[in-house]
Amino acid sequence: MERKPRKKRKFLLVLLVLALIFGVIVYDGNTRLVTDEYALGNARLPESFEGFRIVQLSDVHAAVFGKDNAELVDAVREARPDLICLTGDLVDGERSEQEPWVRGFISELVKTAPVFYVSGNHEWACGWARELFDLLESLGVTVLRNEYVTWGRGDDYIVIGGVDDPNGPADQKTPEALVEEIRAGQPGKYVLMLAHRDTELAMWSELGVDAVLCGHAHGGLVRLPFTDGLIAPGQGLFPTWTAGIYTQGGTQMLVSRGIGGTHGLPRVFNNPEVVAVTLTRG
Repeated sequence: MERKPRKKRKFLLVLLVLALIFGVIVYDGNTRLVTDEYALGNARLPESFEGFRIVQLSDVHAAVFGKDNAELVDAVREARPDLICLTGDLVDGERSEQEPWVRGFISELVKTAPVFYVSGNHEWACGWARELFDLLESLGVTVLRNEYVTWGRGDDYIVIGGVDDPNGPADQKTPEALVEEIRAGQPGKYVLMLAHRDTELAMWSELGVDAVLCGHAHGGLVRLPFTDGLIAPGQGLFPTWTAGIYTQGGTQMLVSRGIGGTHGLPRVFNNPEVVAVTLTRG
């Protein structure tokens, strides 16, 4: 007569242990920052830029790590960047709530290295994108809105371009038009493009862009062994580009797993990622 209650207690105990383990995994996957190192190699890179370091932050969604975001700022500094690139979805909420966060966080980042920024879909969705752009520029950030700049090092320079997210104005300049401008004004130069969306590798390859930094997929949210992420915003199950380097033709696209969450969904086996990129001629 005692066997059934004992079996039931054991079953409940196992469920409790499994629930605790899963809770620890989810907590870790949403709170512990990791820094992942990547190398983008291209023989077209000028010699002066060998070893050039970029920290990429994507899909931050106004997340906070430590008091005054000290953990995230420290992780960026420890990666020793020559440049910091923010590839969209920096904020995700009302201006009154998140503007103080932007001021505090960006004020620390610009002390570390020059900062570049392109918009994501959430900046436009939350309704204060243009005010955000003005704020970022006032804090010393270079906001690229379907435009490019040249960035010098030593005796040479590269081209850094940036495109607004497709959620932006319907009549905005197209990526094709931007690259055409770059080719006309800076023929033969190495082109690094900043974008938010991770789904446009074929387009960038066709346009002959050398490297692209992007995000948007949040690493596929849930990452299990032998998967490339299970779900991504607007891409459904088993998205194609969720994390790391993808190559087509002469173009390398580096997709960040991002920092923050999306729609309250937890990250599982998918820690918030600070991307540290080294450019190399190798």
